[in-house]
Amino acid sequence: MHDDVRMQIVPQKEADTSPAGSSAMPYKRNPMRAERCCSLARHLVALMADPLQTASVQWLERTLDDSANRRISLPESFLTADIVLSTLQNITEGLVVYPKVIERHIRHELPFMATENIIMAMVNAGGNRQDCHEKIRVLSQEAAAVVKQEGGDNDLLARVQRDPYFIPILGQLDALLDPKTFIGRAPQQVC
Repeated sequence: MHDDVRMQIVPQKEADTSPAGSSAMPYKRNPMRAERCCSLARHLVALMADPLQTASVQWLERTLDDSANRRISLPESFLTADIVLSTLQNITEGLVVYPKVIERHIRHELPFMATENIIMAMVNAGGNRQDCHEKIRVLSQEAAAVVKQEGGDNDLLARVQRDPYFIPILGQLDALLDPKTFIGRAPQQVC
């Protein structure tokens, strides 16, 4: 029976969407496989309790009370991890990246992320850190209100450019807002 269950969860070539009516979000792609990974990963986490409970009562004695548990929990853990990884591989091999969507999200959030860079540049240009922090805080809150309350675009950068306080660093804004300065070693880590 265990083999039958294992055969049912092996990833197969599935359609990109769930069967009709099975998902409340039909716009999603790969929901069946992704949801299967989530479900099985939860099961894998739960399997950790078996050997931990056994180890907690053995007190470094060599007893046999763990043998039945180990024959089930260890292979089940490896089989579950294997199918989760195989299914994730199946999903990611067909991954489609939409650079324009990523670019839009970056443009939307980057001004908020760059506030620290703006403060540091102002301090390097002779500004007072506390004064600059307060200016950025006020402008950020105003821009956030436009985004959150009005559904508008993030206009923090335009607010900084209009404020005479930031004149000393206006020529540096493009460099301070370069997305590549926010990703650390990510390119080396994923190559």
